[in-house]
Amino acid sequence: MNGTTVQERPPASASWRVALPHSATAVPVARALVRTALTGAEHGTDRDTAELLTAELVANAVEHTAGDTPIELVMELLPTGCRIEVHDPDPAPPGDLTRPGPDGSPDPWQEHGRGLLLIRSLSSSCGHRRTTSGKAVWFRLPVVPAQWRPRQS
Repeated sequence: MNGTTVQERPPASASWRVALPHSATAVPVARALVRTALTGAEHGTDRDTAELLTAELVANAVEHTAGDTPIELVMELLPTGCRIEVHDPDPAPPGDLTRPGPDGSPDPWQEHGRGLLLIRSLSSSCGHRRTTSGKAVWFRLPVVPAQWRPRQS
């Protein structure tokens, strides 16, 4: 076959489950874990987007749940992309995750309220589910073909 190969051989599946402190320190730790996992596995998911969306999920879990019960980061690398979940002890669903609110956009004068919009806009899919100890909020990102990826330094 002549021409550029569009599809690379998919990497093997892998997953991680990590308990994080129920504090603001969980956000940079989660970002670093996601970047390290994607880099170490040489996975084709956009690392910057994965880090950003993970930071939003972890920040929401810390900000919107009470207590000091650890939150949990679950990351699954698949040949087609990655799935990242954040588990927290509050069973209440996140507002407006899978569809926008009545006016469709966050208030431009407010400091908060854009995280779920980012997750909805930048992920290939997202959602939440109840767990035995609260809820899991998740998103998926696809593998980006090698020729579309930025060069890593």
